[in-house]
Amino acid sequence: MQYAGKDEVFALQDDPPGIEPVTRLRPTSEDREEKAGGPAGDFLCFSHLRWGFVHQRPQHLMERFSRHHRLFYVEEPVEADVSEPGLAVYGTSCSIKLLVPQLPRGMRGAEAEAAQTAVLDEAFRDLGIRRPILWYYTPMSPQFADRLDAAVVVYDCMDELSGFRGAPPELVERERALMARADLVFTGGYSLWEAKRGRHANVHPFPSSVDIPHFATARRVAEAPDQASIPRPRLGFYGVIDERFDIGLLDAVAALRPDWQFVMLGPVVKIDPDSLPKRPNIHYPGMRGYGELPAWLAGWDVALMPFALNDSTRFISPTKTPEYLAAGRPVVSTPITDVIRHYGDSGVVRIADTPEAFVEACEWALAVDRGSPEWLAAIDRTLSDMSWDSTWSRMKGLIECVR
Repeated sequence: MQYAGKDEVFALQDDPPGIEPVTRLRPTSEDREEKAGGPAGDFLCFSHLRWGFVHQRPQHLMERFSRHHRLFYVEEPVEADVSEPGLAVYGTSCSIKLLVPQLPRGMRGAEAEAAQTAVLDEAFRDLGIRRPILWYYTPMSPQFADRLDAAVVVYDCMDELSGFRGAPPELVERERALMARADLVFTGGYSLWEAKRGRHANVHPFPSSVDIPHFATARRVAEAPDQASIPRPRLGFYGVIDERFDIGLLDAVAALRPDWQFVMLGPVVKIDPDSLPKRPNIHYPGMRGYGELPAWLAGWDVALMPFALNDSTRFISPTKTPEYLAAGRPVVSTPITDVIRHYGDSGVVRIADTPEAFVEACEWALAVDRGSPEWLAAIDRTLSDMSWDSTWSRMKGLIECVR
């Protein structure tokens, strides 16, 4: 069920960043007793995004909720060399526990979903889950809203998942059923809110936010040594490289300016790596952790968002826009609706829809004095009301209103 541009299944023997190795295959008394449900009760988050992959919206929000709740992050199942379905329990660098169902290899469809549901039912009984907040990032997760006495059911619709390559045909109907059960629906941007607001009475837009102190360190730290050998100027992108990425645009711009260096940082997912343009001035360093991003940004002259215009990008509100800006970098983007809506008149982001226009916008960005007080003040004004703390606080308030 990896349909949202994130094929990031980690092997159970691996140790993903910020995750402890597996030490047991079922909850223990320690899990049951820890925080005794938390001061604000239990919290179950069901997500199609792996905790140990890209640090984004789920991690920012769940880390904050875990300060007040006993929080379990339920991932999609993985195939394993087991004869019977089971559950792997992981610890994280915060208090969150990851629950990862394990299924025998080859188990598919309704059988796999029934097995996953049974494994989680048993785990929730063992853990003594009581009146939890149920938080869904995907409608394809097993539905426990009608199996547990939930305090609140939240659907945080961060993307239009049906627009992604490989989306299962039943996703639309499953989302309709989840929205019928949900007390609250949050969306990852205003375009998505406009698309969903007629389908539920309590829908609220929450565009991507930013950890400004984290990314602002790029204004003063040394650049990542891994890219020191790449000549300047450097124009960079970080993120998942998938069907949302405009391969043709990157190739054309790199051909028009062979003296510019393009650093494309991130994993290649759901597209053939051989389809990526291969030019001497295009570099693919691979994936780096969230903590490393400011040092890479410190070595870029321009930050890029070369998104394709297709079904998978129609409703996106890219988190990297405010992250790039917090680092002090001028941004050049293709005409994504929510980027234009929020940043088109900001003076710190340029929009371009053709290779030639993209080159022109990048020339503007290269001419920016990134260290000038005026430039940094313009960025700070643009981001003045943005933070994950604020987003979390507003969401928390809405939850309290419906509990």
